Formats: sequence, C-alpha cells, structure tokens
Amino acid sequence: MTASLDAAALDQLFRNARTQNKWQDRPVAEETLRALYDLLKWGPTSANSSPARFAFLTSDAAKAKLKEALSPGNVEKTMTAPVTVIVAHDPKFYDQLPKLFPHADARSWFAGNWSLADTTAMRNGTLQGAYLMLAARSLGLDVGPMSGFDNMKVDDLFFADTGWKSNFLVNLGHGDPAGVFERGPRLEFEEACRLL
Repeated sequence: MTASLDAAALDQLFRNARTQNKWQDRPVAEETLRALYDLLKWGPTSANSSPARFAFLTSDAAKAKLKEALSPGNVEKTMTAPVTVIVAHDPKFYDQLPKLFPHADARSWFAGNWSLADTTAMRNGTLQGAYLMLAARSLGLDVGPMSGFDNMKVDDLFFADTGWKSNFLVNLGHGDPAGVFERGPRLEFEEACRLL
C-alpha cells in the first residue's frame, strides 16, 4: 500500500464533504460518469461478485419517469440534480462469476441458494454504492444519497427487462452550499467501537 492521503484529500472525501440538497446548474459530462464507474469498480466485493448495477439518469424524460416514484420531500432536489443514480443490484449476479471469479466454480455457491445470493447481492451492492459516492467526491462532484422512494415502482419503471432491484438513489453534481444543513454530530470512538 502507498502512503496515507494528505489532509486535503481526506477533507474532500470525508471531513468537509456534505450531503447536498440543492444543486448548481452545471452539467456532469458522460466522460465524468464513465471515469466515476472506472474508479468504483475496483472496490472489493465478496468473490469479486460485483452485483451492483447503476442507472445514471441524466435526461429530462428519465427524471420525469422517476418523479412519480419519489417521496414528496425528495422531488425538488432530485429534479434539479444534474444526475440521479439508481443504485441497484442484479439478483442473478452469479451468472457473471465465471468471468469475474474464474479460478473457482463460484456460480455454484449462489445459484439455487436464494437466501445467500440475496444477502450477497444486497450487501455487496450497497458497498459498491458507497464506492460510487467516494469516487464521485474524488472527481470533484458532490453527492446527495437518499431513500424516500417507492422501490417497487422504480424497479417496474426502469428494470422490468433486467430483473435488477433498486437499493437507494444518489444525486450527483455540484452542490449549492445554501442547501446544506448544519452538520450533525457523530458518535465518538468509545461509543461506536470496541478494541478486542
């Protein structure tokens, strides 16, 4: 491993980074979204399963379709975000394991074992959603992750042909500082951690 990131990088990724609720009217280029994916795909997942799937909504038509599935409090911030990502997972991710994990018959671990496959897809797809947010911040974008939408409706509207399952949404772009709430407290090490 290399040396630790400098303080400025840690600030950008964690300490100064905030959940955004308002957005500047600045587009995000497709090249940036491709670069974002090319970073996040390297994050570790169990058996290199990579079950996450991402729908990058950039068009007015796609946003209008999503609008009907949003909770009222999430409509404005989502409609004004340059990009909204539906972070989803493929319940049949294991069909890609001969390619992604070729040194073992990993597909057989999950095919026919719905409980294990479902847990693995949700856990690792969620991890990949977190990698997406860190990759976005590393590229100079702001993020606004959220739930507050009808998952079944989103799945019907966007993934009926794939069987993918939505997990959460992430708005992407350049945030407007006027929409940032006062920073909430965090638990101290002693409250959240144990050294055993």
